[in-house]
Amino acid sequence: MTITWKNQAPRIRCRSVITSGGIDGYELSTDPDRLDLELVHRWLSTDAFWALGRTRETVEESARGSLNFAVYDVGGDQAAYARVITDRATFAWLCDVYVAPAHRGKGLGTWLATAIRDHLAPYRLKRVLLSTRDAHVVYAKAGFTPVPNPENFMILSAEG
Repeated sequence: MTITWKNQAPRIRCRSVITSGGIDGYELSTDPDRLDLELVHRWLSTDAFWALGRTRETVEESARGSLNFAVYDVGGDQAAYARVITDRATFAWLCDVYVAPAHRGKGLGTWLATAIRDHLAPYRLKRVLLSTRDAHVVYAKAGFTPVPNPENFMILSAEG
């Protein structure tokens, strides 16, 4: 069997979600046309330890193949970002969660994770996974728990 990968993933659309008034006038949106991918690229490639040096092309391609969530402040400026990779039937991976430094400490990370959890609920997924080095408390408030049997999980990594 031969698998052929296309260079351009189709943009994944999800039902549009706009939630306002959650925290101090912040708004959450899933509209991919509102995303400031230049800003997301800057955040991830220069400040997010897991994505340092990530190229703009990689950020764009990963956004095209994901469900994207963004938080905007009262002035409409993007304050946070996260994306979900999912088959919409059994599994999802929450990743690239980033809250801009000026907006940290306001509960936006927990609000974003909770909104994503609620958005994914109708899919009745068996698992939603994420990896975090330092935000366990944030995700626990949204209902995430440590992997019960980490020895059952393996990784195939290009990093060696």
